[in-house]
Amino acid sequence: MARWFIRSSPWPLLLAPWLLANAQMPAMGDFSGYQRIDRAQVLSRLREATAQAPADFSSKNLSNLDLAGVDFKHANLTAAVLNGANLSGANLSGCNLTVSFAERANLRGADLRGAMMFSTQLGGADLRGADLTGARFIGDLRHADLRGAHLAKLDGAADMKNQSMGLMRAVISSADLGGADLRGADLSRADLSFTSLAGANLQGARIFGGDFSGTSLAHADLSGADLRESKFIDTDFSGADLTNADLSGSVLRNVRGLESAKRSGTKGLSP
Repeated sequence: MARWFIRSSPWPLLLAPWLLANAQMPAMGDFSGYQRIDRAQVLSRLREATAQAPADFSSKNLSNLDLAGVDFKHANLTAAVLNGANLSGANLSGCNLTVSFAERANLRGADLRGAMMFSTQLGGADLRGADLTGARFIGDLRHADLRGAHLAKLDGAADMKNQSMGLMRAVISSADLGGADLRGADLSRADLSFTSLAGANLQGARIFGGDFSGTSLAHADLSGADLRESKFIDTDFSGADLTNADLSGSVLRNVRGLESAKRSGTKGLSP
């Protein structure tokens, strides 16, 4: 069951799924209790950092700073606030961004390879062309722009060990992943509803139990993808490549464009 991350405090909570489809981007939270640091302080800490002692920005407020192209050198950004920050072209590879906030941040072309992003809030962020190859992501990407982003081998599968807090999974609804590279990514049980995956490469991706309601998969490459037990309601498959994809046990209702999709070896579809 889908969940929506919100806040009445700076920590992510969970809200009922029926609000998701027509939700607008909420106002960003009040982080006045977080220690505010400026660009000069950020750069100073990074200059002093070493491989053995990376810079520590945990629970610091870096919102709206211009940090374009900055090399964060595997810094600790746990619970950091980066809302509205300019991080275009920044090197955040290997950084720990657990329970951090980067809503409406500019991460265009940023390097996030291998980053840890558990319960990270990226609603409305610009991630065009960003590289999240091999990153671990469980969090909120609602309304985010991921056109042309690199998400190959992204580990975005639901955390099945955290059931006491409800299903913790990737929420990528009402987002744009047009032309994105998701080859071999694992987004099992992800919420991809009302998202554009038009022209995206999902070859060999595993999205078991995903929600594709209202999603465009037009001309997407889904060859060899594991899409078992997923929900496809009002989904557009026009021109998609479903060669050897597995949709066994999935719900398909009011779907469009299957007649124009490549279906050689596809499992789980009526002949």
